[in-house]
Amino acid sequence: MESFYITLVVILFALAITDLIVGVSNDAVNFLNSAFGSKAAPKWVIFGVASIGILAGATFSSGMMEVARKGIMNPSMFMFNEIMIIFVTVMLTDIILLDVFNSLGLPTSTTVSVVFELLGSSVAVALVKISRMGASVSELYQYINTDKALAIIFGILFSVIIAFTIGALVQWLTRLIFTFKFEEKIKYYGSIFGGLCLSFIVYFILIKGAKGASWITAEHLTYIKTHTPLIIGVCFIVCSLIFQIIVLLFKRVNILQIVVLSGTFALAMAFAGNDLVNFIGVPLAGYESFKLWVDSGVAPEALNMSSLAKPVGTETYMLVIAGVIMIVTLITSKKAKRVIATSLNLSNQSEGDEQFESSAASRAIVRSSISISKNLGSIVSQGVKSWVHRRFTKTQPTDNDVAFDMIRASVNLVVASILISIGTSYKLPLSTTYVTFMVAMGTSLSDKAWDRETAVYRVSGVFTVIGGWFLTAVVAFSIAAIFAALISVVGSWLIFVLLIIALYLLSRSSRKKMHIEQEEEELFETVIETTKVLQKSNKRVSNTILTVATSYSNLLRSFLKEDRKNMSYELENIEHINKKSKKWKNNVNNIVLRLQSDSVETGHYYVQIVDYMRELTHSLNYTTTPLYEHVINNHRPFIEAQSQEIEKLSDQMNLFFDRTLQIVRAESFDQIEELIIDRDQIVENMLELERMQIRRIKAKEVNTRNSVLYFNILSESKNILFHTVNVIKAYRDLVKNSREAI
Repeated sequence: MESFYITLVVILFALAITDLIVGVSNDAVNFLNSAFGSKAAPKWVIFGVASIGILAGATFSSGMMEVARKGIMNPSMFMFNEIMIIFVTVMLTDIILLDVFNSLGLPTSTTVSVVFELLGSSVAVALVKISRMGASVSELYQYINTDKALAIIFGILFSVIIAFTIGALVQWLTRLIFTFKFEEKIKYYGSIFGGLCLSFIVYFILIKGAKGASWITAEHLTYIKTHTPLIIGVCFIVCSLIFQIIVLLFKRVNILQIVVLSGTFALAMAFAGNDLVNFIGVPLAGYESFKLWVDSGVAPEALNMSSLAKPVGTETYMLVIAGVIMIVTLITSKKAKRVIATSLNLSNQSEGDEQFESSAASRAIVRSSISISKNLGSIVSQGVKSWVHRRFTKTQPTDNDVAFDMIRASVNLVVASILISIGTSYKLPLSTTYVTFMVAMGTSLSDKAWDRETAVYRVSGVFTVIGGWFLTAVVAFSIAAIFAALISVVGSWLIFVLLIIALYLLSRSSRKKMHIEQEEEELFETVIETTKVLQKSNKRVSNTILTVATSYSNLLRSFLKEDRKNMSYELENIEHINKKSKKWKNNVNNIVLRLQSDSVETGHYYVQIVDYMRELTHSLNYTTTPLYEHVINNHRPFIEAQSQEIEKLSDQMNLFFDRTLQIVRAESFDQIEELIIDRDQIVENMLELERMQIRRIKAKEVNTRNSVLYFNILSESKNILFHTVNVIKAYRDLVKNSREAI
């Protein structure tokens, strides 16, 4: 029996490592989006600062571990075997849930997931126990720490409103002082602003957070508490003086850069201090339970776990190991980049590719907001409105355009770290995701990033993310409850079955190719060189033509075989390339703005390539969608003659695409004229196919549906040919013009 529970403890720690990796991919957005969005420093500097913050914050998590042991459930009502079922269920559910959200690129709350997983599994195990005892369901409240659970849940939800409101208010006041043309004003107010920010960071992170640190003694805490005003006052004066000296002596040093990096450190520290419990709190609680059982010498079902309610410190080395794992994941995770991109997309100061579509709710809110704004404007004097308008007038975009400036980045980081640190100091596991995301949305609103051109899409995006948070709670509770109930009823051996299922889902997710868009990589760039545009264009043109060629051929042949499964697979690929081409087109402005200033012609030909590729993927979609609908609706297949004609057409198109790819990859543009001859020959063959179809119609060999579909294949295939040649011509012009310029 002991070997079984040793295995469970090993599984818990293995799942903890997995959960750390998956969880950090989700939560990296919390402290990286401001630094990356404002391009405050090179990527390696930002990662270095965040890593140091994580390592320092990891040692502040000891006090938070009590939440996992007694924050949600009442351990005195459970036996050792029941506690282990609860803990294993929580970890299994958590890694599956977080991985799904990361793959979708949506930030979710690790705090909410753990809280509701603990709640769901505890309720399920308690109900099974009550049922076996023949007791009343009304006794359930004795098993659940209702007051603490409700306080945590309402604290998390309330933090959403607080974070949005405070973020919006602080950003509005800050922007009113500094405006968008803040470079000159930083010379006068920058030292005070920087000193104030760093004072808040010191107070809430190093002082308030110190209460939970495993290495802080009682004497230290007493001294800090007694001398708090003095420490803060000295910090403000010293930091302000240092910043003022920097402004006077070092003209090139950017104070806001220092503030943003300090804020990144602070928020990374707050994240590790607050959220580490979400990843390793449950496994450590399981390990403590196992030691108590071994020392007791009684059967697993005979040991009451009331001892878990006593304060237990966590060894510092365990916290440091967890911190190191988080740092490695932070630097290497590609999924983290997708989640960061979602947050930056919703807070970007400029227009671009909007990730979310508008909804009826978002349109209604925007219309109402515009109406309210007009009504409020009517009671404010024109002079005040003009003054405020001038303070909030945006500067024109430059070659170094970024998602938002470092004024907003500073407010994002400082406000979020303050709120999270307050929660940590009171041992309330606030959701860092909720707080940082809503602060960023509040500052975006105040900064007028949600203007008439973008508001409906970004409000819809916020609704989607918040809806995902509530979905997290429901799904986490439900899955954990189901898993816990099944294990309790069927037997503990089911844990291993569920573990295999979880590992399979994770491996399938990791095997699935993550197409990280180049635009996401460009979050770290300020100017795009002409040579990079050439490389980008070559890769995109080649990949697009290859995808079109492969999908076109496979779908035609699958259609003739009525192979629904393969057609469905190819339609997914086509939908993916369609989304990519749409994103490229929507990001044309951002790319052109970031091009070198002397690259006007390069920008012109780049725009042409993107336009033609968009039309090419449209034509592919218009070709294949009717084919799929024809098959899934079980309509009559093509007759023998038509099938042979389509197969021959597919072979001709394949040869055309092969030559096209050779031209692009070798940049042998002298062969374009031969390619045009090939295209015209295929088009001439299609005209003959049309004539043959007309003869079949007159002979009543085919019906109307058959003819519409057949003519559609020919028509859209012609469009594919013409758009492909246009793409090649535009690419040729781009290459020739760019090389002449270089």
